[in-house]
Amino acid sequence: MMRKTFIAAALVSALVVPAYAANIQHAPPGAPYKKVSTLVKLPNFLPGIGILYVNPKTLPAGPFLAYDRQGRLVSTIYMIPLKDLDKQKEFADLPAPGGPVDHVSLYYNAGHPGVPEPHYHIVLWHVSKAQEALVAK
Repeated sequence: MMRKTFIAAALVSALVVPAYAANIQHAPPGAPYKKVSTLVKLPNFLPGIGILYVNPKTLPAGPFLAYDRQGRLVSTIYMIPLKDLDKQKEFADLPAPGGPVDHVSLYYNAGHPGVPEPHYHIVLWHVSKAQEALVAK
C-alpha cells in the first residue's frame, strides 16, 4: 500500500511540478514565453482573455498563457486553425501547464494579428466561472 501511495504521489508531482518549476503561475512567465503584444500588433490586455504569453516556437496553436490584470494565470489557450480541424488533424493530450482545469470554453475566431487565419480558441480555464468574468474587465 505504501509503495502505491508513493508511486501515485510521484506521478502527481511529475505532472504538477513542471508548471510551478517553470514559474508560470504569475506573470511574466520565464523563458521561452514572450508577451504576445511584443510579438504582434495586439493590445497588452484583451478583455475576456487577459494578458497573453506564448513560446513563439509553438505558434500558431500555442499553448498561450493568459493572465489577469494582477498577473495571475487564469487560463491556457490553444488557437487551432480551422484548416487543421477540416483535415481532421488530431490534437491529443493538450497540456494545461497552468495546472488543474475548472472548465473549458471553445469559440470561433475569424483571425487576428499573430493567428490571421480562421481558428478556434480552446480555453482551459484554471479559475472558476465567477473568476473568469473578472477577466472581462
